[in-house]
Amino acid sequence: MEPELSRPAIHQARVPLLPGQQTLERKIKFGLVNCCTIASIVLGMLAILLAIQGEVREAALALMGCVIFDGVDGGLARRLGVSSPFGVQMDSLADMCSFGLATPVVVFQWLQADTPVAALGPLCVMVAVCAAIRLARFNVSPKDGRYFSGVPTTIAAAILALAALLSPEPIQPLLLLVIVGGLALLMVSSFPYAKLAQIRRLPPWLWLLPVAGMLIDVLITFVVLVGIYLISGPLLWLRHRHSTPA
Repeated sequence: MEPELSRPAIHQARVPLLPGQQTLERKIKFGLVNCCTIASIVLGMLAILLAIQGEVREAALALMGCVIFDGVDGGLARRLGVSSPFGVQMDSLADMCSFGLATPVVVFQWLQADTPVAALGPLCVMVAVCAAIRLARFNVSPKDGRYFSGVPTTIAAAILALAALLSPEPIQPLLLLVIVGGLALLMVSSFPYAKLAQIRRLPPWLWLLPVAGMLIDVLITFVVLVGIYLISGPLLWLRHRHSTPA
């Protein structure tokens, strides 16, 4: 008889999605965190479907829901002690769905009536491509506790969604095209942008200025705040470059 050939192992060792103790309490916490991530995906798909139906305002609200859930799941995972590589990958895929795909679709539906599609289409594609590059680079790069490298996809999506909410009828659509393209490029830039923890350290009296501005004109205040944030990256980059010895 011929010796039986060795067969490749069919059953490979399973790597648990949740590292550490597999207690019921930790599994429930793990499920809760991932439900927040899944909610972001659901809202991202809802934003796409609403935008296709012409419900741009409702789609922008769904995008803002994605922003909220994206801010909740990571912090909640760390607080509950259930951070995992699986959760990191789920979060990245959810961000691509919500901020890399849903956001440009909403922007396209918002601006298409007032801007040339030949220019708007490629810019929306560029948002999707730059978001994918931004997320992939974030996944493989060392993390800085103080600054993001480039504008985060979450913030770019929040800016565009709030712009659609505050100005349903686009004002100066050609300028908005420049802003959309600029946000796409800033996502893949190396400019340092402060994280929320850094912004919270600002003097309390500074928070009174935007509050007072919103009481006067919400749209203008929003534009000024976004402009300050976006220009802060190049300014911080120049400051760091000049302070670094040759």
